[in-house]
Amino acid sequence: MDLIRKNIHIDRMKCRAGTQITLEDDINIADVRPDVFQVVQEQGEIVIEELRAAQDHVHVKGKLKFSVLYLSDDDVRRPSSMEGSIPFEEQIYMEGVVPTDGVAVKKELEDLSVGIINSRKLSVQALISLSLHVEELYDEEAAVELTGQEPVEVKRKVIDLAGLAIRKKDIFRIREEIVIPSGQPNIFEIFWMTCSLSDVQFKLLDGRIAIQGQVQVFFLYEGEGEGRPVSWQEQTLPFGGMLDCQGLREQMTDDIACSIGHKEIEVRADADGEDRVVGLDLVLDLDMKIYEEEQTEILSDVYGVTREIDAVTGTAKLKQLLMKNTGRTRLNGRFRVAEGMPEMQQLCHSGCRIQLAEVRAVEGGLRITGAAVVENLYLSRDAEFPYSSCEGTLPFSYVLEIPGIRESSTWRLETSVCELSVTLTDGEEADVKLTLGFAGIVFDNYEEPMIRELRVSDPDPERLAALPGIAVYIAREGDSLWDIGRRYYVPVARIREINELTDDEIRPGEKLLIVKGVS
Repeated sequence: MDLIRKNIHIDRMKCRAGTQITLEDDINIADVRPDVFQVVQEQGEIVIEELRAAQDHVHVKGKLKFSVLYLSDDDVRRPSSMEGSIPFEEQIYMEGVVPTDGVAVKKELEDLSVGIINSRKLSVQALISLSLHVEELYDEEAAVELTGQEPVEVKRKVIDLAGLAIRKKDIFRIREEIVIPSGQPNIFEIFWMTCSLSDVQFKLLDGRIAIQGQVQVFFLYEGEGEGRPVSWQEQTLPFGGMLDCQGLREQMTDDIACSIGHKEIEVRADADGEDRVVGLDLVLDLDMKIYEEEQTEILSDVYGVTREIDAVTGTAKLKQLLMKNTGRTRLNGRFRVAEGMPEMQQLCHSGCRIQLAEVRAVEGGLRITGAAVVENLYLSRDAEFPYSSCEGTLPFSYVLEIPGIRESSTWRLETSVCELSVTLTDGEEADVKLTLGFAGIVFDNYEEPMIRELRVSDPDPERLAALPGIAVYIAREGDSLWDIGRRYYVPVARIREINELTDDEIRPGEKLLIVKGVS
């Protein structure tokens, strides 16, 4: 007698670790760049160059790339920029990791500040956080059927599973062109740029994934002509396309993380030979997990009718998809220019970053708390400070509905800025309205007894001899036909037939006629 098994492909978290790294360095202004008078804005990007696992440790090597927008120390206070980087290298303790593990890292720039040491040197300070984790894939075997001629009784159970059907990394390339509108000067040099994604969505099809979203692009540039006038351009570019994915089916469930990998801009000539076209080349990095939900009928217990059969069980760690859900919340507020800063004349660009304080399971969903930090670059009314910036913070607390969530549940959450509108109310105040989007996928992790093997032997003669050939059994609290049948080596169907029962339900005190099936 053998078990027929079904293979279940599952992913689970093996180990995780996290750390914060403080970076600080003094950076010299490149000779080709003008002296610094006032820092306007700064932005940074964490680049991981090496991620290597050892026994209980992970070696991380990378750098913080930053760029600084500043006003030059000359008569017209022209805006300019500089770029630089600060390297870092860390040995992070991560219990359970081994050299063959593939380690994934989530990086976040928590704080970046730039100060002026002198007109040719800046002080850069940053705080970055790294969250490391290792996921392992394993196969669980579930007993689903028996082979052999031995008469046995089998109990079955249906379990819900979220099996990992597809695990892969891919890229999606975006190529767009931005044409400078008439009335603005030709491009001499682009010296400041921001690029962000919004409203990225995926749709699963048979063998393909449809992707769509938007890219927000803003850049400042020096124009051609007398005095090299400074101008800017901001556009929202929709994108979409298809990715091939072998084995994918429409009814599966996706968990896809998307981020900007490589980005590049190139100034090109238009049909008239003038530099008025900006080519944008973006590569989106996609980390894809595709799950297939299924209900699988397994063997939960077995007993013999003519022979003794013991089911040896073990515990399987399984997961089921609880829910994938999205939600949005709207925020609004008013920000004032900091005391001593110039008044606003015209907004150039507004951006928003989300700082999460806590994500935890509560009754009915995921409680997400944090703050939206809105930063505005503006043209001022002060000739000595023609460009400046201000920022404000909007706290939020939102519950993403996930019925049935528990503290033991695991999840992955994506946050995004879906809409952002900033309007000037006067020279010192701006009205802000924004919509934040949340997308979460939640799994319920549970343990399930699984039959690993069957041990078949002859029944104990003395035990058989002690059983009456015919008996009247009075049901007690907690009894089941299965337990009674196992005790007397009688099939459950035979007990139902003799006692004219229509189902397996019995009540305490009920009398059942039992005819022993083996001697």
